[in-house]
Amino acid sequence: MNDLNISNFIWNIADDVLRDVYVRGKYRDVILPMTVIRRLDAVLEPTKEAVLQMKAQLDKAGVANQHAALCQASGEAFYNTSPFRLRDLTSKARRQQLKADFEAYLDGFSPNVQEVLDKFKFRNQIPTLVEADVLGFLLEKFLDPSVNLSPKAVLHQDGSVRLPGLDNHSMGTIFEELIRRFNEENNEEAGEHFTPRDVVELMAHLIFMPIADAIQSGTYLVYDGACGTGGMLTVAEETLIKLATDHGKEVSVHLYGQEVNPETFAISKADLILKGEGVEAENMKFGSTLSADAFPSHEFDFMLS
Repeated sequence: MNDLNISNFIWNIADDVLRDVYVRGKYRDVILPMTVIRRLDAVLEPTKEAVLQMKAQLDKAGVANQHAALCQASGEAFYNTSPFRLRDLTSKARRQQLKADFEAYLDGFSPNVQEVLDKFKFRNQIPTLVEADVLGFLLEKFLDPSVNLSPKAVLHQDGSVRLPGLDNHSMGTIFEELIRRFNEENNEEAGEHFTPRDVVELMAHLIFMPIADAIQSGTYLVYDGACGTGGMLTVAEETLIKLATDHGKEVSVHLYGQEVNPETFAISKADLILKGEGVEAENMKFGSTLSADAFPSHEFDFMLS
């Protein structure tokens, strides 16, 4: 199943599960955060036991600041310390038990993921999903064995590949495709927090092409003070790296952004986390650039907005 088929599969979950529970314009309130949660769950599954063991050791030793050790145990810039995996949450459980277990599962995520979930306001959707008795159905859909959202391949018993793994770039592409489709559906908001990709690519070329010959090997900081879903930063990074490579240079690009709209901030941070850039995601800050600049002492090489 290719990236487009996977994005279509996730897109269709909304119609299968959320129809008559939400109006179409609100499907994104559930589908986008659930896509993030399912991917993170799949990424963390191989190290789940190691994280739980590390958590128990740290608690026993009375260690207060556990973040770095838990990230090391998970092998990622995030973790989940709840006793549950998504597949442990069965739709056969009573509504209130499933609700309690799912909330405990969400509470186990690391602070950087908590910020994404909070800005998505995803916990506000849980009572609606439980009352309509579709939370279990939603989880089952995202856990469909015919779709692999894990970076690791699913194998047959003989060791051959049944479903290939999904790398971070492909996961980011799928997430961005879902964002694009939701933005097109909700065209009353089109352009408010989402700039068409061809316009963004033009902006990136206007910034970098005039100085392409002057690019040297090294580290560059790129900033967007109204970053929306982070698309401009992503394209700027891709463009700068390609130009540098074409000129025989090797560059490292660090992205910085600030966004005042909670949902679009959540998307920008989640997108970087899903691409495996969890450390970089910490450079995405929530708030108004005008009234509460998150980077007052920083200097940047390039800025676009």
